[in-house]
Amino acid sequence: MVRAKSWTLKKHFEGHPTGSNFEMKTVELPPLKNGEVLLEALFLTVDPYMRLAAKRLKEGDTMMGEQVARVVESKNSAFPTGAIVSAHSGWTTHSISDGKQLETLPEEWPDTLPLSLRLGTVGMTGLTAYFGLLDICGAKSGDTVLVNAAAGAVGSVVGQIAKLKGCKVVGAAGSDDKVAYLKKLGFDVAFNYKTIESLEETLKKASPDGYDCYFDNVGGEFSNVVIPQMKKFGRIAICGAISTYNLTRPPPPGPPPEVIIYQQLRMEGFIVSRWQGEVRQKALKDLLKWVTEGKIQYNEHVTEGFENMPAAFMGMLKGDNLGKTIVKA
Repeated sequence: MVRAKSWTLKKHFEGHPTGSNFEMKTVELPPLKNGEVLLEALFLTVDPYMRLAAKRLKEGDTMMGEQVARVVESKNSAFPTGAIVSAHSGWTTHSISDGKQLETLPEEWPDTLPLSLRLGTVGMTGLTAYFGLLDICGAKSGDTVLVNAAAGAVGSVVGQIAKLKGCKVVGAAGSDDKVAYLKKLGFDVAFNYKTIESLEETLKKASPDGYDCYFDNVGGEFSNVVIPQMKKFGRIAICGAISTYNLTRPPPPGPPPEVIIYQQLRMEGFIVSRWQGEVRQKALKDLLKWVTEGKIQYNEHVTEGFENMPAAFMGMLKGDNLGKTIVKA
């Protein structure tokens, strides 16, 4: 029998998550049936969306999330023992899958590339940046793109893709070290939103003519300042609203509707699972190509040990990470 450790939601979050919200449980997994595989987690991800997704869980449920895993036992010919796959198995060390939701690494994946990137730049994180910027925002050469949480997992990829497409890129981050990282990545303007005197004036100085595209990971007051500075027919991709996730009071009201009307802005929220099939595979190939050619750089904030999943999650929500937060099991 294989014993699987899982992190479960002990009680729902009220404000910022704390250690008391989580409980580790151990269960014995049953023998495999025909068509099933046994997975052992190698790397797991923690992401902001999990803060919201936890509202849909019952207390005692395993926290949801994606992982890169190794097939350690197989009764499914499509996934032989030793195969590396990505799986939505949640915060667990071992799991059983019927193979329907598993995805193997691309054949062209180089040995020099960390497997954990399948959870980040060449995975859901990169796809979120790719489709949010290119499909939702429709960014094109000559556009000015603004991205917040720009040194995070998604934001850092958004900025680099925008530069590849010939855009001017302005990024906001929460520390001087993160600002330095953005400049290293090629952002045209980067600033620490925590230390500036006026966000409104900083944005005007960075792009006096306004912004064509706004990739929003933060929401709240930040977005209320940005939206009046959008150019006519500007496009806004709403990827997240991390500034509001832990609020225990209603979020601040948005900008006056007439700003959106008269500037004829387009705002659209999105979830990356919308894109499947050939378009998704093309995006993954593009991302893998850009990474292997050095056109997109990446940084991983790695926490060692499955037992530290909650700490990694809480740290990510507080902005401790530079780039993608990964837990090595």
